[in-house]
Amino acid sequence: MITTVNPATQKEIKDYPLLTVAEVDQLLNLNRDTYLNWKNSSISHRGKLFLKLAHLLRERMDELALLITSEMGKILRESKAEIEKCAWLCEYYAEHTASLLNTEAMTSDASTCYVRFDPLGTVFALMPWNFPFWQVFRAAVPTMMAGNTFVLRHARNVLGCGEAIQSLFLDAGFPKNSFTNLNISIELAEHVIAHPAVCGVTLTGSARAGKSVAAVAGKYLKKCVLELGGSDPFIVLNDAELNTSCSTGVSSRMLNAGQVCISAKRFIVEHGVYNDFVQEHKRLLENLVVGDPTHPTTHMGPMARMDLME
Repeated sequence: MITTVNPATQKEIKDYPLLTVAEVDQLLNLNRDTYLNWKNSSISHRGKLFLKLAHLLRERMDELALLITSEMGKILRESKAEIEKCAWLCEYYAEHTASLLNTEAMTSDASTCYVRFDPLGTVFALMPWNFPFWQVFRAAVPTMMAGNTFVLRHARNVLGCGEAIQSLFLDAGFPKNSFTNLNISIELAEHVIAHPAVCGVTLTGSARAGKSVAAVAGKYLKKCVLELGGSDPFIVLNDAELNTSCSTGVSSRMLNAGQVCISAKRFIVEHGVYNDFVQEHKRLLENLVVGDPTHPTTHMGPMARMDLME
């Protein structure tokens, strides 16, 4: 059993029972069976479903954004922006997938040579909590538009988001079991990767988690795509416009309470502007309002979990 907790209030939200191995196997087989039909659907048909999904995201934006904020603490306007970005992504791939998947002619010594893009099968995704809708949609939308089906293991503190996303796919008219949300312990991840129904795995997370998933994927010869955290430099030269560089630096560092894999993490400032940069940066940081993430005047909410803060 996993219990989600509101990081702003420390109040428990909901209990989620974990699936057994037998239940996981059944759902994976159903997802694979659904793929056998889904792969033969037209790109136009898939696109219409994703346009419907985009509509539902915008229609339910307020409740979905509040769910994100309740489970992981980002301020409400950032949660709404995340939902809007997911809707835009659905529309983008609905419009462009056909051209993206066009067969590409290649030059070679052979009489005819080309690259053709075919669906792979069931893809398993391990997704993080910092963008609990966007990270899932970023992986699921192009994967499914290409004719694959999708299985999600979401982070343990945003299980409500995982269930809400699965409901959105069903309500948009996607075939049952084409998008499958699994509430499982991390210890069961290897079992899922090894399952014969699963053809590929993707993870967004830390370098340590990436090493672990890559090793397991290699062990079972499963295709693997990783998006891992970084330590991005923010470089300020002597001729930089100070107000712009400082405001951009603060925004980059403190977005989502600083919990962004591509945020500015190392500030490298030339000596000539160093003191002025530090003072202006400090002033901007001191003016940030930290508090209730649902309040419109709040700039930054809590960190997503108590252990992260500690």
